[in-house]
Amino acid sequence: FKVIPDPSARFLALQKGEVQGIEFPNPDDLPKIESDPNLQVLTQPGLNVGYLAMNMGKDTPGFQAPFADVRVRQAINYAINKKDIVEHLYKGTAEVAKNPLPPTLWGYNDTVQDYEYNPDKAKELLKEAGYPNGFKTNLWAMPVSRPYMFDPIKIATAIQEDLRNVGIDAPIVTYDWGTYLDKTEAGEHAMCLLGWTMDYADPDNIIYVLLDQAAATVGSAGNVAFYRNSQIHEINMEAQQTSDFNKRVELYEQAQVLIHNDAPWVTLAHSKQIIVFNKNVSGFVLYPTGDYRFENTAIAAP
Repeated sequence: FKVIPDPSARFLALQKGEVQGIEFPNPDDLPKIESDPNLQVLTQPGLNVGYLAMNMGKDTPGFQAPFADVRVRQAINYAINKKDIVEHLYKGTAEVAKNPLPPTLWGYNDTVQDYEYNPDKAKELLKEAGYPNGFKTNLWAMPVSRPYMFDPIKIATAIQEDLRNVGIDAPIVTYDWGTYLDKTEAGEHAMCLLGWTMDYADPDNIIYVLLDQAAATVGSAGNVAFYRNSQIHEINMEAQQTSDFNKRVELYEQAQVLIHNDAPWVTLAHSKQIIVFNKNVSGFVLYPTGDYRFENTAIAAP
């Protein structure tokens, strides 16, 4: 394995034959990749979500008062043009997310109505919450490409502009990847971009791991919104303890409605899993969880 942080540099290394395959290709490079007879593109829907988390944790160092008000969090959901972000930045490699769970996963609640892009509604909610002129905050962006977010800085820039249009001033903050994770787990941010590729195909791996109050411990949080809803915790506990599949579906559908209404996140996108290999590579199987298993993979002689 070779670490090449920049997606365009990864593509160049593949073209030069320095590597046999790359993950997380830049969507801008996909037309060139797909037209290259020496390359092959493997793709399938991914079990992932990219999101913007708003820090609700009053016990965290990065907490800011506006985010305690659900009207502010809902306003931010209305302010961000997710369709535009997916169309122009993901460029066909993702679909707009309205739930934390990806639509290919059992338990997905398709009856949830997404927040439409509506800056006027956002301004109205901000005024109701006591911020008629908006407020200043911060927006943290990951420094690296991930399966659920190929270019976090570009996405942060688009979000920043949308927020500016409703009066919210959000300078972009970033750190190296390890520091970024440490600081978001400690709650030093007001808003942060993150995401998740599921370890296993069960709603528990998102609703509990990323959104339960038990995961909102300052310093080691998976729940970086520090969203603490006791109803969500009760749902998670019941869903973990029952073997009744239909009951679990019902519980997770309820959870998605609660999460939507409380708006701890702006759910941005569910990305496709994409990996590119030279034509001489065969036998690789792409798993929706992002696992890479090479036991049946072979490289043909030139």
